[in-house]
Amino acid sequence: MRAPEQLGPYRYRQSDTCFPLGQDSLALAAFATVRRGDVVCDLGCGGGALLLLLAGRESTLTLSGVEISTEDSALARQNLAENGLTGTIYTGDLRQVCKTLPAGGYSLVVANPPYFRAGSGGDGGAARMEEATLDDWCAAAGRLVKNGGRFALVHRPERLAELFAALTAHGLEPKRLQLVQHDQDTPPSAALVEAVRQGRPGLKVLPVQLRNRR
Repeated sequence: MRAPEQLGPYRYRQSDTCFPLGQDSLALAAFATVRRGDVVCDLGCGGGALLLLLAGRESTLTLSGVEISTEDSALARQNLAENGLTGTIYTGDLRQVCKTLPAGGYSLVVANPPYFRAGSGGDGGAARMEEATLDDWCAAAGRLVKNGGRFALVHRPERLAELFAALTAHGLEPKRLQLVQHDQDTPPSAALVEAVRQGRPGLKVLPVQLRNRR
């Protein structure tokens, strides 16, 4: 068991099998537009770190998550309960689970999905390789988000064209983009994107976020 992390007012337990909490999830939690009373679903929620981070920003959220791993789902439920938070964690493949959830039932969906296509040789090991495709993730979000609701996610900059095509194909209009890089001499390593269901065209590109290597 990894050492617990303090996420604002909440304590986050991490297992050895759960994908480790990283800077990309922290950046996404800070980037997403969060409003009072939002009904939130985290796709691929792991141990529930994003849910804790978002709840730390706004206490009135209704929290839920979808996670394929039974162990990580149980850990997410434990993390919510031990921090005095209520929420529902659904266990299963998002391609099936999201079909059973209410269409348009969420005002905010978030995700930190696997970055690399299966067999691509990308970094990060098996946990960073897709099973569900990028289009599958956008299809799930497009079904769950109500009109005017938001889908915020973090992904690789080199897949932005593919991501934007998948978002628009499922009724999600990209509205905000922020690239993240470690320093001014390195290319961006992550892209934060927020799309709005049935939103008007028009993308706001935010200043690049610099973060120093640890």
